[in-house]
Amino acid sequence: MMTDLSTKNSADHRVALVRCEDYQAAFDALANGVAMLGGVDKFCQPGDVLLLKPNLLLGDSPERGSTTHPAVFEAAGHLFKSGGAQVFYGDSPGFGSPQDAVKSAGLEAVATRLGITLADFSAITDTPKPDGILIKQFQIAKGLVGVDGVINLPKFKTHGLTRLTGAVKNLFGCLPGAQKAAFHARLPDEIKFAQMLVDLAELIAPRLHIMDGVIGMEGNGPRNGHLRKVGVILLSTNPHALDYCVARLMNLDPELVPTLRVARAVGLLDPELITILGEPIESMVIEDFDANRSKASTTGSQGFYMDIFKQLVTPKPVIEEGKCTRCGRCVSICPVTPKALRFLNGRRQPPECDYHVCIRCYCCQEMCPDEAIHIKTPPLGKLIRDLKI
Repeated sequence: MMTDLSTKNSADHRVALVRCEDYQAAFDALANGVAMLGGVDKFCQPGDVLLLKPNLLLGDSPERGSTTHPAVFEAAGHLFKSGGAQVFYGDSPGFGSPQDAVKSAGLEAVATRLGITLADFSAITDTPKPDGILIKQFQIAKGLVGVDGVINLPKFKTHGLTRLTGAVKNLFGCLPGAQKAAFHARLPDEIKFAQMLVDLAELIAPRLHIMDGVIGMEGNGPRNGHLRKVGVILLSTNPHALDYCVARLMNLDPELVPTLRVARAVGLLDPELITILGEPIESMVIEDFDANRSKASTTGSQGFYMDIFKQLVTPKPVIEEGKCTRCGRCVSICPVTPKALRFLNGRRQPPECDYHVCIRCYCCQEMCPDEAIHIKTPPLGKLIRDLKI
C-alpha cells in the first residue's frame, strides 16, 4: 500500500523536541526538527506522493485548541512541497464530513493557498494486516491508497480512554464512517483497543510524526479540556517513542498509557533507546499538567462481579444539566446496542446513562459540542487513586 524510504520506522527511537513559543514560529521550529532527523530528503524525494494526516476531531476552529493548528499544517505542507513532493491531506472526523471539518478547522484555506488537495476520507478499501497483534484486516480511507508516505500531524491533548491523544491515536482517523464506533463497541477493554490502535499505526506506518504541542489541552480532553501552553513541536519517525515523550512532558507515567504498554510488550518501543534531540526534556516537563494519573483502568473489567467493582471505581461520563442543550449527539454517537445513553422523557431533560451498559469509551464526552459531559471518578476510585493503590 505505502512504501518505506529506509528501515522500519519503529527501530529509530530518536525524538526531536523543538521549543516553539507561538505559532508564528511554527515553520522554523518544524524545519529545525526535520533537519535534526536528517533533513527533508530523508522523508521525501521529488515526485513522491505524500499525505498529511492532521487531527480534525470535529473540525473545531483553531482557537478551541482541539485540532492541528493551521500554522503547523502549513509549515508541513510547505516543507514537503519544497522537497518536490505532491501533497494531499485528509482525516475522518468523529462527526460530520471531512469537507466541513477542514473548512471549520482553518485548513481548507491553507491547502488552497499551497495547492494541496483533499483526499477521499469517506470511501473505504479493505487492507490486510496479517501480522497484526489483534486485527488482521482494516478498512482504511481510500485516500491513503497509492500514496508513497504519510506525514502524521497529531495534537498534544489528554484523552479519557487512552490517557493522551498522541501520534498513535491520531491515526484512528484513517478509519472512515461508523468503523470507529464499531471498534469501540467490539473492543471495550482499553488494552484490546490499544492493540487495535498499534496494529493500525504499524499498517499506516507514517514516514514522520510531527506533533503540534505549541498549545496543548489538559483536563477534559480531547475536546473540552483547558488550553495550556506547552511551547514545543515534537518530531519522530517512531510514534511510540514520540508518545512516550508526550507522557513525560505531561508528567504522566508512560506505563499508564495503554498504547505504550502494548508497544513495549511487542518490541516496538524500548524507552532505554530513546534519544532526545534539541531541548532537554527535563526542562520542559509540566509538573502540574492535568492528566489522569490513576492506576485504575479507564474502562474497567468484564464480568458480573467486575461490573459491580467497575461501577464503584471506574471513571464515568456525567452530563452537566445546566450546559446540556439536548442536541442528542451523545445518544447518536454511543456505539453500544442497546445504547447506554438515551432520552427518557423526550428532550425535556438531558439524556440519562445506564452505566451497566456503558463501556467507558467516552465517545459522548469527546463529541459533546457544549462541554456538558465530564469524566468523573466515583469516591472509591478517588480513594484508590489518592492512596496510589
